[in-house]
Amino acid sequence: MTLSTEKLSLQEFWRQEDTSDCCYELVDGNLVLMPLGTGLHGDIIKFLSQQFDAEVERLGVDFTALQASVGIQSPPGTWDTCRIPDVTVLRLEQWQSLRTREAVIALNEPPPQLVVEVVSETTQSTDYRAKRAEYSVLDIPEYWIVEQQQHPFRQCVTVCLLLEGLYESVEFAALDQIESKLFAELWLTATQVLQAHL
Repeated sequence: MTLSTEKLSLQEFWRQEDTSDCCYELVDGNLVLMPLGTGLHGDIIKFLSQQFDAEVERLGVDFTALQASVGIQSPPGTWDTCRIPDVTVLRLEQWQSLRTREAVIALNEPPPQLVVEVVSETTQSTDYRAKRAEYSVLDIPEYWIVEQQQHPFRQCVTVCLLLEGLYESVEFAALDQIESKLFAELWLTATQVLQAHL
């Protein structure tokens, strides 16, 4: 749902005051409401964030996983766009650099290492098409799309890996072990993710 009547720049987006406890993305200069997902949607986000952080700690690497708290500026079109993935994995040093400013990764900064979008009924087209195109142009190496829709029934985890500027995708369902380039030793099945066993 698009809410803004006047186009906004990225700077104006940052300065927007909102007292409704809603979350928005800036898409082509428009405020677009990010609807609340189901409880399972939230559990999947929390589960993946915890799994990534546990793997980061096990490996001793300098990454961190964040839940819907980092904006990513998209390539300029006519107007500014700023996406907020459900989960963002980025270097700890980069996250720390955002402590004293808006938590938005600008176009001139390194991209996140991995982003995740959990599909809801209203975001399916955006997650599979618009965000997939934007994230590939931004050179984000790995993009997970988690879909646990009941109607129509479609439950899978699609992992998109960047290859020569385009995403190559593989779908994982049921007991398939998800294959991640960033977390090559992470052992997770699609079912574990889709059911979010916390």
